[in-house]
Amino acid sequence: MKLLKVVKTKAKIRFQDCDPFNHLNNASYINYMINAREDQIEKYYDLDIFKLAKTKGISWVVGTNQIAYLKPALLMEEVCIDSQLIRFSENQLHVEIRMWNHNKTELKAVMWSTFVHFNLLKQKRWNHSPELIELFQNIVSPVSENSFEQRILHFKPQKV
Repeated sequence: MKLLKVVKTKAKIRFQDCDPFNHLNNASYINYMINAREDQIEKYYDLDIFKLAKTKGISWVVGTNQIAYLKPALLMEEVCIDSQLIRFSENQLHVEIRMWNHNKTELKAVMWSTFVHFNLLKQKRWNHSPELIELFQNIVSPVSENSFEQRILHFKPQKV
């Protein structure tokens, strides 16, 4: 079975995550996007990071996040969150996560996250296993832009 390179899930913007203007709070975008990625890798790649932490003592920790807020996500709005692995190394994953309106015609936010593979028992950075490297080789979907800023310009409408 061929694995999808871009995976997606839906979410509904909830009251407790919004500001007084009924917009999703800036910090909450990160929660929605990371939660979606966790759900996606379990659903599409059968990769349960919490089970790995319990059984093997390994997982990933967030190293960095870069996020651009392009359009507000509104209270009770259904959004589509898609993501893809854009590159990886022996002990890091670089993922792009995008939040769209429900039919993917309006991009609301883009985030680049770096996840560091980590051995919880030894409390240090850890190299990916050959099995994980093989999975990553099958699902990686690079983007042509070299920087986050260039990538955001790719998504913004060009003015003439």
